[in-house]
Amino acid sequence: MSDRVTGGRMTAVVFVHGTGVREPGFTALLERVTAGLAAQRDGLRVLPYYWGAAHGATLAAGGASLPPRSGTTRGLRAGPVEPDPGEETTSAWALLYDDPYAELALAAAGSGPVAERPPGSVPPQQSIRALLTALAGQGDAPAAELGPGLPRACTDLAAHPLLGPAADALDPADLAVVAARSLTARLIADALDADYPLVPVGDTRDAVTDRIAEALGAPPRGAERGLRSYLLRTAGAVASRAVQRRRRALTEAAHPAAGDILRYLSRGAAFRDGLRTLVAGLEPPVAVVGHSLGGIIALDTLISAPLPQVGLLVTAGSQGPFLYESGSLPSLEHPAPLPSHVPAWLNLYDPRDLLGYLGAELFPGRVTDVPVDSGQPFPAAHSAYWTNPVVYRHIVDHLP
Repeated sequence: MSDRVTGGRMTAVVFVHGTGVREPGFTALLERVTAGLAAQRDGLRVLPYYWGAAHGATLAAGGASLPPRSGTTRGLRAGPVEPDPGEETTSAWALLYDDPYAELALAAAGSGPVAERPPGSVPPQQSIRALLTALAGQGDAPAAELGPGLPRACTDLAAHPLLGPAADALDPADLAVVAARSLTARLIADALDADYPLVPVGDTRDAVTDRIAEALGAPPRGAERGLRSYLLRTAGAVASRAVQRRRRALTEAAHPAAGDILRYLSRGAAFRDGLRTLVAGLEPPVAVVGHSLGGIIALDTLISAPLPQVGLLVTAGSQGPFLYESGSLPSLEHPAPLPSHVPAWLNLYDPRDLLGYLGAELFPGRVTDVPVDSGQPFPAAHSAYWTNPVVYRHIVDHLP
């Protein structure tokens, strides 16, 4: 490594953090960014723009707008959480919407060696596949409340490689219920993927599931049906524990992240003015590096008026291009071109980060999109940029 200065001046890197970042996390983040850049090049001066302290969202009334957590009352939000009788089932359905074959996989994992069957007996997987084929032949009617797609869902389930092992592990009635839940989850998941505006309530979902289960060979719902829910309860217990662990983050700690975005889009001038004031007091060369919402703030600031000190804009996991294309970027409306005074723009994105967007096609010749792979799934990928040495290498390679 070697010091790199321009005209005797040290290169300044202004780091603009993303949503929800507050102390003590901000100090740890800044230290990691500073160390990551220093590992790639000596002589860089890293300056923070900690907008979260001055302009970040807070719950001014102490969270009066938040519904109380299960088992608590208003004013006791931080207290212990009592189990919700329906939480495990609801959480398990959430898992099934994400993967309609998840419960099938649990059943298949419990299957042992295939036992020898009496001569002339029908293998259980053959029976369930025949019932699925017959159900597919009825069209969408048996699950009309859930929307179209039942025949295809039946066909896909009948051909699924986990169906055979699950059939060996469960008795026919249990298998019918598991298969019915898989089909119901598939139809609802497809509706969610298509942004269909009507999703049935749980009672309707459960009634359709019972109807499908009976068509697949389960007895009519009764007291004994609850005993066949052991797989769903097992999955639900796991999901419920995960939801309980995340509940505070999802309702209380998560509010700064969502609130920061809304606050910026409604009152963003103060965010931009703060960054502009910081940068205006620096000697060139300057690079502005922004993560997530920080990248939007940086982009908007540089679009709004020239900052000649800045020779490079770096965004990582940022939604700026998406906001521009959707007509939501405060400083520039599509299809207006990027102003000529905006400096070179390096846009880093992790292909698994669902909050990272591309800018090169929107602004031809003005944006360099570079993929960086953290090896993490979303949402972890959105927070893994600053522990990835490749990110710093790309930034340093583009510094003025």
